[in-house]
Amino acid sequence: MLIAAGALSVVAAGAQLAEPRATAVAAPAPNAAAALPSDPARPPESRLKPSAQVDYVGKVQVVPAAEHSKAETETVSGVVFHDLNRDGKRQLREPGIKGVTVANGRDVATTDRDGRYALPALADMSVFVTKPANYAVPLDEDGIPQMSYQHKPAGSPKLRFGGLAPTGPLPAAINFPMVPTKVTKKFDCAIMGDTQPYSNNEVGYVRDTVTKDLVGSDLSKTECMLILGDVVGDDLGLLPRFKDMMSVLGLPQYYVYGNHDMDWDAKSDADAADTWRREYGPPYFSFDIGEVHFVVIDNLIYPCTAEDLPPNCKNPNSNYAGRVADQQLEWLKNDLARVPKNKLVVLNHHVPLVSFIDNEQLPHQTANANAIYKLLEGRPALDLSGHTHTLENMIPGESYKGWKGAVGVEKAPIHHIVAGAPSGAWWSGDLDINGVPETISRLGEPRGYHVFKFDGPKYVDTFYGSGLDPDLQMWLSFNTPQFREWFTKLRAWTAENPPTSGKVPPVNFNDLADLKLFTPADLESGVFLTANVWNSTKDSKVNVSIDGGKPFALTRTQEGNGEAIKLGVDYADPFSAVRQLQVARYGFQSTSGNPRAQGFETGRGDKAGPGVPQSGSPSYIAEKSSHLWRVKMPVGLEIGTHVAQIWFKDRYGQKFSDEMIFEVREQRPPQFWRTEPWETETAAETSARVENGMPR
Repeated sequence: MLIAAGALSVVAAGAQLAEPRATAVAAPAPNAAAALPSDPARPPESRLKPSAQVDYVGKVQVVPAAEHSKAETETVSGVVFHDLNRDGKRQLREPGIKGVTVANGRDVATTDRDGRYALPALADMSVFVTKPANYAVPLDEDGIPQMSYQHKPAGSPKLRFGGLAPTGPLPAAINFPMVPTKVTKKFDCAIMGDTQPYSNNEVGYVRDTVTKDLVGSDLSKTECMLILGDVVGDDLGLLPRFKDMMSVLGLPQYYVYGNHDMDWDAKSDADAADTWRREYGPPYFSFDIGEVHFVVIDNLIYPCTAEDLPPNCKNPNSNYAGRVADQQLEWLKNDLARVPKNKLVVLNHHVPLVSFIDNEQLPHQTANANAIYKLLEGRPALDLSGHTHTLENMIPGESYKGWKGAVGVEKAPIHHIVAGAPSGAWWSGDLDINGVPETISRLGEPRGYHVFKFDGPKYVDTFYGSGLDPDLQMWLSFNTPQFREWFTKLRAWTAENPPTSGKVPPVNFNDLADLKLFTPADLESGVFLTANVWNSTKDSKVNVSIDGGKPFALTRTQEGNGEAIKLGVDYADPFSAVRQLQVARYGFQSTSGNPRAQGFETGRGDKAGPGVPQSGSPSYIAEKSSHLWRVKMPVGLEIGTHVAQIWFKDRYGQKFSDEMIFEVREQRPPQFWRTEPWETETAAETSARVENGMPR
């Protein structure tokens, strides 16, 4: 049954567009504490379960079109209803839910007392509902929230991965089923950056790392999981297996659309997300949990347009831009108009608004970031992104050279977290004990994920290295004269010799002296204790005590006060760089006859080896970091063995610690087996040793 638009509350776009729109009704005052949606059959709160404990599988009800009049086809309508029998189909006795937000990707409506909504029908649109804090939408078998309908009457143009099939005429109604849940003021959310498997082998790596980590953790208070884009790596045919694999978590799966999740053969941005829409749903949407309003944004334009040239895109036929389209900004404005000003808004998107690692680059930052900041003025807000495969935790007021010129931003106005990546440095590096690449990030953190603990509009974020002790929050090492000499030689050679050169590097891991043993002369030349504290911020505190003595502070190598990236041996993380500059996996060879089994592959089948062990990509080396702390070691340390205790206190008051044992010796001892004591060994001693199975 079609509903008269004038009876509904609609936030309509201000610009004149070809499609007619429903009658506009003013949104409620955003400063007011908005009443939660309700329905006549809603049970008392004491009888309801939190969303995390609700098992609800189903889908959106789409009522096929009959013969429509011209007026009817200009409006999309339906009902948001309490699905009493949980079959996803509205029966007469199932009441509508009042006060739920529904959108067409531009305009936003609020359901009336009967759960009805009406919106202008756009030619190509996602019609989606904002899940309220006190209701759950159904999930499919993979845990994907069923909250939308994709409308594309003629379907996609021919695309490699199929895109959307023709949907035909606008349905007579699009009805959204929901069931009531308890509002949880306190809840957890697992949030991560790019999983980005390019192959089925790499899907297995995701399974054996972050998926295994989460399955083995306490998820009893976890109400969502967010992947911040690049869910897969260009091969969208991996999505069905990936979704099924992640379903073992038993959590609602909220995915962000990334530049490696798009249809690369699309000729227009209107078609670039079509396979994503088929496999997941809308590329942008919102949902509520507790006192938090989550907003998922699509900040990718592909292919580039004249608006993005220059400097956002060098090649408009093969590149993307980091920008939020005007229609989506309009939707965001309308969506936020329904959200009380005291509610925390969490933005989730792929390309960072601003970034440390790509501080001067587009399209790796968002060209119209300031337009988004303006919409958030006066609200508590948190910004989450992926894309760079780095962990960057930037607090309000932090700034880096290049932001102003690239995206017009002087300082970060809100808290930003670029969330690292379960895939780390694109599944590169040597294999760990579980047969998975170490893939240490180019800022020196491990592959991993965040857990956010929300309490009302407040939160605490903690990063966990995949497969590591949950209490481990840092990697420790020393920047010694020997490291600086070794790093300088190998880094210069790496810059001049790509991995395909086949040349032997000037030094390897065995040429590097023990970094935890140094002499008084080394101390005089400068030995620096380094702590790569992965999730630290500008206002964190990092201290060290040697042998239980008075603690002294480490200093972050990047101040975050508008300076450029500090790069090179003095700002390198020795723990990470040593592992990144010498990758033995290049040398994997066999006589199997399978050329693709030689060396290893990353990305779109890019070959690494076979050849001599050498560095990974120069851009992957942790010779810069926004979370590296260091302090110069005292010159007068006594000869002997010492213990350094390092403490990290984060911005929430959480404390973590780790220890490192090191030695000071008058002279550096030989690294390898000493032959000198055995030069006087007699022939009889040698013969007896060999007869007893000892090496010659």
